[in-house]
Amino acid sequence: MKEFIEYLLQFGDLNQQQLDLISKKAIELNLQKDEYFSEAGKIAQQVGFILDGIVRICYYNNKGEEITTYFIDENNLIVDFESFENDISSNVYVQAATDCKLLVFSKKDWRELLETIIPWEGIVHKIISKKMRQKVNRISRLVSEDATTRYLEFLEIYPNVVNRVPLSYVASYLGVTQSSLSRIRKNIR
Repeated sequence: MKEFIEYLLQFGDLNQQQLDLISKKAIELNLQKDEYFSEAGKIAQQVGFILDGIVRICYYNNKGEEITTYFIDENNLIVDFESFENDISSNVYVQAATDCKLLVFSKKDWRELLETIIPWEGIVHKIISKKMRQKVNRISRLVSEDATTRYLEFLEIYPNVVNRVPLSYVASYLGVTQSSLSRIRKNIR
């Protein structure tokens, strides 16, 4: 819980009473590798904070191929925000890429925190804004580069991910085959 409190306090001030209320709402959850935190076709029902592990955001394209769009590691929030906020079916999967330990808040408890703690909405807005900027920066850096440059950028963006998740996930994220990724990695060494 300490990690989550430190994370929140980067984005705004909360008093001890507010922190205690937040702590009471959090439930610890362990996800095994490949388990889903939320799934396409369903409405996201929870917000998580990763204490240990890595999750990925993925979907299946019209050819049935699995495409990884994002990785999220320790000390970050995870939620399919669009689905969660608007009560609409998700179009992505949020899946444990490694075994994960999370703090989880139900939709009911998250909304109760929004209604009870005055600075909570501002803190959440700052977190979402920061994550959206990071996402846009990552995507724009990866779209216009060749595969080797994309892989080098990936290593810079996600230094803690590459040796912890299956290479198939990394290849999917980079838009290359696993054999192409193996060649790229071999040529870099």
